[in-house]
Amino acid sequence: MSTSPWARASSSLPASASGRRRPELVSLPEGTPSLAELFTFVRDAELRFETLRLRIEDRTATTHGERLLVIETTIRHPGEARVVTTDPSLGITANHELWISDGETVRTWSAEHRKGTQRPVRHRVAGLDDPDFPGSATVYRPLTALPAESLPESFVHPAGLCQNVLGTGRSWAAGTIDVNGREAVLVECDHPRSIGIAADRPDHHLQVSFDRDTGVILRLVETIAGEVTRDATVTSLLPDAALSPAAFAFSFPSGATLIY
Repeated sequence: MSTSPWARASSSLPASASGRRRPELVSLPEGTPSLAELFTFVRDAELRFETLRLRIEDRTATTHGERLLVIETTIRHPGEARVVTTDPSLGITANHELWISDGETVRTWSAEHRKGTQRPVRHRVAGLDDPDFPGSATVYRPLTALPAESLPESFVHPAGLCQNVLGTGRSWAAGTIDVNGREAVLVECDHPRSIGIAADRPDHHLQVSFDRDTGVILRLVETIAGEVTRDATVTSLLPDAALSPAAFAFSFPSGATLIY
């Protein structure tokens, strides 16, 4: 069980002679790790592969009943990423939202509304590397950026979730479980406080399953008053997947409206 907050989201090892950072922990110890060991291990999840294909099924409870979104993420380090979100209930025609980046430019496209955006990658806030800052005031520096405040961002870059959400509640490592054939370490968290106001209540609970091999999150289950409000599960995780040369190619369709 957590006794002091983990505040090492930005404490990755310096870049090696090749110019790339490397994981601080190569693997987890046998048995159930401490939270500090686990969070340090998963912070460096994206450093354990060169390419990644990830499929998340995100089920949420809404006022209209359950909603399912499928989120397909493709990554090639450094900098190239593609995230496609679809709603299977609407069929396949004009039913997807795209976020794609080459590390310099981010483009988005809504097939339903036929509207897109194109803008430079948002620069990191200056000054966050000041050694006088406490760890809790710093953030993880991704090797390949993903959409902010998205499930792919949390699943592939878990450091922020560990430090700013799980670290704010009563958390403990509850052992290992199987998630779609992969061994995972399960973390339970009561009343995380760094969240949206609507869920800031004492009966709010999170279950987060971390892949024991890569550190990527495999499942996140959120409950309020014992009722499941979100169940996001990885149904396919392919580290170092072979990608086609055109995996990150995209051009706006003719007639598209560019907002900016």
